[in-house]
Amino acid sequence: MTAPGRRLDGLPAMLGSLPIGIVFLALVVTPLGLTFVLTFRPFDYNTGIQAGLTLHHYATVLSDPYFLGIFWRTLWISVLTTVICVAIGVPEAYILSRMRAPWRSIFLLAVLSPLLISLVVRAFGWSMLLGPAGLLGQAARALGLGPLLYSPTAIVIGLVHIMLPFMIIPVWTSLQKLDPSVEHAAYSLNASRLQTMLRVVLPQCMPGVLSGSLIVFGLSASSFAIPALLGGRRLKMVATVVYDEFLTELNWPLGATLAILLLVANIIIMMAYNRVIERSYRRSLG
Repeated sequence: MTAPGRRLDGLPAMLGSLPIGIVFLALVVTPLGLTFVLTFRPFDYNTGIQAGLTLHHYATVLSDPYFLGIFWRTLWISVLTTVICVAIGVPEAYILSRMRAPWRSIFLLAVLSPLLISLVVRAFGWSMLLGPAGLLGQAARALGLGPLLYSPTAIVIGLVHIMLPFMIIPVWTSLQKLDPSVEHAAYSLNASRLQTMLRVVLPQCMPGVLSGSLIVFGLSASSFAIPALLGGRRLKMVATVVYDEFLTELNWPLGATLAILLLVANIIIMMAYNRVIERSYRRSLG
């Protein structure tokens, strides 16, 4: 008699999640499915998209050094941005977690304030600072570092500024769950501050580091505005090439192929990274 009752109890929950499922299917699954189907369509610059199926676009992307170089640039810039965000965001989140009111609210607002400004406005601001007439551009020229604008350095600087809040907030949330008495216990056992940070604090905030780094890497790899405005037309990333193929070349199947391959590469890298971090986290707790 309990099994039918349980089925009836679970029915309202299923009906309640039905609208969300429909929205997810309409706004996420369907566009991805149509984009995936588009990658197999033949294309001719005279007649446009044609009927039939082909793997020509995948073969072109995976065999052309031009596209492979763009994927490699996207990968190492995204990885470098993630590493810098971890190096800056984790200590900043730790300091933020140790603050008391009202300073905590003030500094938390300072961390979140870049998100209140348009991404394009921030990119234009960095282009003015990094340009030949900008403060950082003139300082780099005085030090003999060469121009900063339209270089990988400019893209990394812009992405770090954009992505840093997405690293700080998850780590800060994890540190909120850390009992301060655990740190005091480590200090009472004559542990140094460095040992306490590495063996007590860092393992506790690893879930936040994991989630934050995954968010930063995924958003950096698919970023469009920052590479387009700070990298220029010479330094392209995958998202800018997808834009060019769709709106400039009008080669929608090739642009869809690049977008799908970027999505697959992101999923593979993020799943592998997730597994490695989870294993190291379990070992540290064991």
